[in-house]
Amino acid sequence: MSAAPTRQLGPPPNLAHHRRRGTVALIVTAMVAALLGLLPAAPAQAAPVLLSQGRTATASSQENGGTAAAAAVDGNAGTRWSSAFSDPQWIQVDLGASATVTQVVLAWEAAYAKGYRIELSGNGTDWTTAHSTTTGPGGTETLNVSGTARYVRMYGTARATQYGYSLWEFKIYGTVNGGGGPEIPGGGDLGPNVLVFDPSTPDIQGKLDEIFRRQESAQFGTDRYQLLFKPGTYNNINAQIGFYTSISGLGLNPDDTTFNGDVTVDAGWFDGNATQNFWRSAENLALNPVNGTNRWAVSQAAPFRRMHVKGGLNLAPSGYGWASGGYIADSKIDGTVGPYSQQQWYTRDSSVGGWTNGVWNMTFSGVQGAPATGFPNPPYTTLDTTPVSREKPFLYMDGGQYKVFAPAKRVNARGTSWGDGAPQGESIPLDRFYVVKPGATAATINAALDQGLHLLFTPGVYHVDQTINVNRANTIVLGLGLATIIPDNGVTAVKVADVDGVRLAGFLIDAGPVNSPTLLEVGPQGASADHAANPTTVQDVFIRIGGAGPGKATTSMVVNSDDTIIDHTWVWRADHGDGVGWETNRADYGVRVHGDDVLATGLFVEHFNKYDVEWYGERGRTIFFQNEKAYDAPNQAAIQNGATKGYAAYRVDDSVNTHEGWGMGSYCYYNVDPTIRQDHGFKAPVKPGVKFHSLLVVSLSGHGHYEHVINDTGSPTSGTSTVPSTVVNFP
Repeated sequence: MSAAPTRQLGPPPNLAHHRRRGTVALIVTAMVAALLGLLPAAPAQAAPVLLSQGRTATASSQENGGTAAAAAVDGNAGTRWSSAFSDPQWIQVDLGASATVTQVVLAWEAAYAKGYRIELSGNGTDWTTAHSTTTGPGGTETLNVSGTARYVRMYGTARATQYGYSLWEFKIYGTVNGGGGPEIPGGGDLGPNVLVFDPSTPDIQGKLDEIFRRQESAQFGTDRYQLLFKPGTYNNINAQIGFYTSISGLGLNPDDTTFNGDVTVDAGWFDGNATQNFWRSAENLALNPVNGTNRWAVSQAAPFRRMHVKGGLNLAPSGYGWASGGYIADSKIDGTVGPYSQQQWYTRDSSVGGWTNGVWNMTFSGVQGAPATGFPNPPYTTLDTTPVSREKPFLYMDGGQYKVFAPAKRVNARGTSWGDGAPQGESIPLDRFYVVKPGATAATINAALDQGLHLLFTPGVYHVDQTINVNRANTIVLGLGLATIIPDNGVTAVKVADVDGVRLAGFLIDAGPVNSPTLLEVGPQGASADHAANPTTVQDVFIRIGGAGPGKATTSMVVNSDDTIIDHTWVWRADHGDGVGWETNRADYGVRVHGDDVLATGLFVEHFNKYDVEWYGERGRTIFFQNEKAYDAPNQAAIQNGATKGYAAYRVDDSVNTHEGWGMGSYCYYNVDPTIRQDHGFKAPVKPGVKFHSLLVVSLSGHGHYEHVINDTGSPTSGTSTVPSTVVNFP
C-alpha cells in the first residue's frame, strides 16, 4: 500500500500578521486543544440571509482530524474541510428548517472540484440537482440557484488535483418562511484565541510565555487573546501581559483564583519607556507576588479591575522610565501602591494599604486608604465616595457552566464590591449570549440582538458594513481580549437606543479609512428618557483613529442618553503608527455629551484636531480627566478658533448651568511647531453651579505653551521646564 502524498497546497490558516510584526507561526493545533477547557460546542452563528453558518455539517470523509466538515461553515476563512483523495466525495449542511435557497458560495482551497453538483433535499435522502458543472474554475464561486430544501450538499465527481476536495467555506443563502433566517443559537465554544487553564494544565508558563512573545511589541498587530484561569491555586506563575491580551480569573470572586506569582507589565520592548503600554487588562485574580510587589507599568487603555494583590503594586517600569497614567477599579492592594514615574493615575472604589508619591495628578474616589487631598503638592485629589458606579460585567464559571455576572449599581460607593459575602448582581447563562466569532457579519449580530440575545465578542477583528444597533434594555455587549470593531464605508460602529441599563464593556472601536460621522452613539439625538435607576454604562470601551492604518471620524463618541456612566475610556486620535497626519487621520471631536446627569469616571481623550471633550448636558460630572492636545498641528493658524488661540481640551458649553470636575489635566507637545500657543486647557461658563477642582496644564519640554489653565485663570506655562500650572478651585 503506497503512502499518501504530502499536502502542500494552499497557505496554512491564520499566518497573516500586521507587517510590523512579520509572519509568526501561531500555536499549533495540538497546543490549542490542550489549552481549551471549554464547554461542548454548539452552533454559534447564523443569519437572516446566510443560512449555513454554524449549522450541522457532515461529509463523506475528511483528510485528517483538523479538516472536519464543520470547519467549512464556521465563518472562519482560515479553517477548512478537506476530503480523502478519491472520487466521489460530498459535504452537506442541515439548515435546521426548510428554506428557500437562492445562492451558494464555494470558497475553494487549491484542491478544488473540476466536476460537481449542488444538490437539494427536504429529507437528506432524496436529492435534486440545482447546479452542475464539469469545468469548475476553483477559487471563490458564487452560484445563483433556486429551490426549497432543508439539506444542501456539494457532490464532487471529479477532482482538479491529485488531492481531495477542500473548502475554506461553504455558504448557503436564502430565506425561511419567506423571511428571515433560522433562530440564532446562543452559547457555544469561545473560539481558538480564548485559552482556558486549570491548575492541572501542563506547561502553563510555557504557554503564557509563547503568547507574550507574540504580543510584547505588537502595538498595532491583529492578534487578540483572552487568558482564562479556572478557580484554584497556580504556583510559580509570571504572566507577562503584552498588547491585546487580557487575563482573567473564572471565579465569582478574585480570591477564587490565586496565583502564587505575578501578572506583569514592564517596558523592555520600548527601552524602559512605558508610555506606549496600551490595550491590555487584568481582572478577577488574587496574586501573591514572588518578591512581595507586583509590577503593572502601563499607560492608557490598560485596566486593572477586580484584583486582589496580597502585597505591593509598582506602577512604574523597571528603571523608573516614563509612564503615562492608568486605571484601577474594584481592587484590593494589601500593601503599598508606588506610582513613582507615573504622570497621572485614577483609582476607584478600591482599598490600598498605602500610596507613596505622585508626579502631577493622582485622583481617587471611594478608595479606602487613599491619601488626603493635597493638590497640587502633593498632587492628590481624593473623593470619599464615587457618586454612582456599577462594575464591569465579567465571565465566570458556575460549576461546569459559563455565565456572565452583571454587578449591581452602587450609590456613594467606597471600597470593593466583592469583599463581604456574595457580590450583588445578576448571573446570566452563556446560552443567552450570541458568541460572536471572527467572520460574523453585522447582519448576523443585529439579528441576534433582535432575537433578544446579549453579545459576547471573542478575541478578533470585526469589520462591520452596517451599524450594530443595541435597541433592547439591559443588553450586555462584552468583549474578550480587546475584540476590535472596524466600521466599513463610513458607518457608525455601534448605536444604543434610549433604553435602560445597556452595558458596553471590553472592546475597541477602530475607525475605518472612510470618514464616519460618529463611531459610538449612546442614545439618539434628542434622547430624553430618565435612566437614573438603571443607567447605561460604557466601561473599558476604547476608540482609536489611525495608528493601525488610516482612519477618520468627525466625532468619536456621542452620549445623548441621560444618566450614562462612562467608566474608563481612552478615545485616541493616534500620534504615532501608520496612517497618521494632521489630515490623514482627521478627527475633529473626541467626546460630545448632550445627555443630562452623565458621569465620567476615568476619562482619557487625546490629540483631536479641535475639541477633545465638549459637554452640553446639565449636571455633568467628571472624576479624572487626562488629555494631550494634538502633537502634529502644523502651525498656529491650523488650530486658531476664531479669536481664541487653540481649542480647549475640555469645554463646557455656555448654556450649561451645573457641572463639576475633579482631577483634570491637559498637556501640550507641539513638536511640529513649538511656537504654538493655547489660550487655555479648559473652557467653561462662569456660573455658581459650574465648578472645577485640581486643574493643571503642562507644556512638555516647552513644545508649545498654555497662556492660562481655565478661561483667563491660571498662570501660563513658560520656559522649557515641564512644570504644571495649576488651579486648585474654579471659580
